[in-house]
Amino acid sequence: MNVRRLIPTAALASATVLGLTALTACSTSAADDKDGKLDVVASFYPMQYLAEQIGGDHVSVTTLTEPGQEPHDLDVSARQRGELEESDVALYLKGLQPAVDDAIDQSGIKTKVDAASLTSMEKHGNEVGGHADEHDDHGHDHSHEGADPHIWLDPVKYAEVAEGVGKALEKADPDHAKTYKKNTAKLVKKLGGLDTSFKDGLKKTDSKVFITTHAAFGYLAERYGLTEEAISGLDPEAEPSNKRVKDLQKMAKADGVTTVFYETLVSDKTAKTLAKDADLKTDVLDPIEGITDDSKGDDYIQVMESNLKALQKALGAK
Repeated sequence: MNVRRLIPTAALASATVLGLTALTACSTSAADDKDGKLDVVASFYPMQYLAEQIGGDHVSVTTLTEPGQEPHDLDVSARQRGELEESDVALYLKGLQPAVDDAIDQSGIKTKVDAASLTSMEKHGNEVGGHADEHDDHGHDHSHEGADPHIWLDPVKYAEVAEGVGKALEKADPDHAKTYKKNTAKLVKKLGGLDTSFKDGLKKTDSKVFITTHAAFGYLAERYGLTEEAISGLDPEAEPSNKRVKDLQKMAKADGVTTVFYETLVSDKTAKTLAKDADLKTDVLDPIEGITDDSKGDDYIQVMESNLKALQKALGAK
């Protein structure tokens, strides 16, 4: 089975909807037992980052996806299912990790927060972007069936998710609601600054087109008026056709592309072969699905800043 295939939204039983997303079965503080902290299980790093930044000292965060592990291939173990059952909050992105979706749906966890339902979702293919500032609801998919899950790579959408996560934690642990609200505002401001850096840093460039191994940066491309050409579409494991490779070589020459970007958690073989054949450079553009020793930064903000520098260099920013 192709674990990259996105699945429809499932009904979540015996829950009360919080805003658009966070599902909770009780309004009393869930942090009253154990060590007094809210136990949060995050599906993978971008969700972990939100939980830690917003929860601060009042949460204990466990991540299902280990650093360096490709999140789409995650198989939830019996031990991890047990951790879910004992947790107060599950924070995940429905459609990205089918095994996680199933485990959370089947769990009796009190608060289930689906990040995908906290912002609008879009369907992306091999070529994405080129129309920044067109961010109304036209063409957006709120059901997120078959949608591109990489919303965290757009600081604006990520901030929308952060706000929803903050509200969910406030509801799950009202005793510390003021702290969660304060931390959420601080994170949203930080993400706003990151958005400004990308907007200003990519405003004037020699080229607006960049090539990646798979279409992880569609939301980012749309946000900042760029066009992402992906070798393998949304599935990083898919092998591109010979026609696709030849088309990319022609496009690179026509659009002044200088660099083919690859990722740290996915094989760089195809990217380097294409770059060699087209006489292009290679560099890393990190989709930030996990922080490892190879990451160019210690957290989401730092790696995104590194991504901005890589794009500026490849696109000839002025």
